[in-house]
Amino acid sequence: MGLYERYLARRISRDDAALPEHIALVITERDLLERGAYETLVEFFDWAFEYADRVTVYVSVLDAAAVPALRRELETIEAPRDVAVRGPDDRDPADAPIQIGIGLGGKHEFTSAVQTLAERVEEGTLEPDAIDDDRVEDHLVFPSEPDLVIKTGAERLSDFMIWQSVYSELYFTDVNWRDFRKRDFLRAVREYCNRSRRFGR
Repeated sequence: MGLYERYLARRISRDDAALPEHIALVITERDLLERGAYETLVEFFDWAFEYADRVTVYVSVLDAAAVPALRRELETIEAPRDVAVRGPDDRDPADAPIQIGIGLGGKHEFTSAVQTLAERVEEGTLEPDAIDDDRVEDHLVFPSEPDLVIKTGAERLSDFMIWQSVYSELYFTDVNWRDFRKRDFLRAVREYCNRSRRFGR
């Protein structure tokens, strides 16, 4: 770790604010085509688990045909914790310390959850009045809400975890994924510690 990284880490450790328990990262399929992209992702996992218990990565995909190849790469990545990868056609919840979504948009995920609940109502196994926030969350592919969402390269989230990130702290950096380093990650964590979370209030 360089001098500046040590400085940032020390500032974070001396802060009394709560650290993010769940960190999410938003990147694109083009980011993963860059040389060293997967190595940087593994390093990101190591950095994140110094502070958090769970990491979610959302890979925004423009070409659906790229999903199978990306999935194969990400399912075999040398990650420090167990990995659960989900794609656009998956409906089973991801339950692992590292969760990766490939082209699984928030609108699609929410719609799928609503469809599942509607099917249970039609079957007679669920009363409409029993549907609440918790029921919806139980049927999301990524049910856990991230505390901190980091987006590299541009100030827009794409179609990412619409339900789950409503109260998340968003951190946008102009640094592209190919240039993302630990100092950029630590800046995001430090910024998170400096904010006063309002949870919609």
